[in-house]
Amino acid sequence: MTTDQPALPEPNVTPYRFDHEAWLIEVAKRRAEFAEEMAALKTRLFDTLASHGIVRVTVNFDGCGDSGQIEDIIAFDEHGQVELKGLVLPASDSGPGIPDTEAPEPIEDAIESLAYDLLESEHGGWENNDGAYGEFTFDVATRKITLEHNERFTSSELYTHEW
Repeated sequence: MTTDQPALPEPNVTPYRFDHEAWLIEVAKRRAEFAEEMAALKTRLFDTLASHGIVRVTVNFDGCGDSGQIEDIIAFDEHGQVELKGLVLPASDSGPGIPDTEAPEPIEDAIESLAYDLLESEHGGWENNDGAYGEFTFDVATRKITLEHNERFTSSELYTHEW
């Protein structure tokens, strides 16, 4: 049996090729931009905390099953725990004639956002599956943020015996 239908041309599809070098360049660029933004934010944040006599802030987080959250944000002065309620992180100063890039915001919101950004930067997916938990410490005197990150995972061990 013969047909009179013309043969269809072969599709001319170019296979997708992942450009690993371009991806590495883009990741490096984004990390550099994040580091620059974080440095400016840290300066404003630590200046504000110091001006209110706060010496340390801890931020606890916990997540699993594709959900994670900041559990609490606790501030301390030299005498003990203090409230952050009412403290505001001032807007960034972009310079004369240049509009500010950020509006003032409650300091707790700024700390929470920074903690989430740092978690995503260093441990993306920390909230997935068995999840992770830990604590950030904001040390005002040294102007350093330290992260203690604990990953949870399910383990299995296989033993095979044959006689």
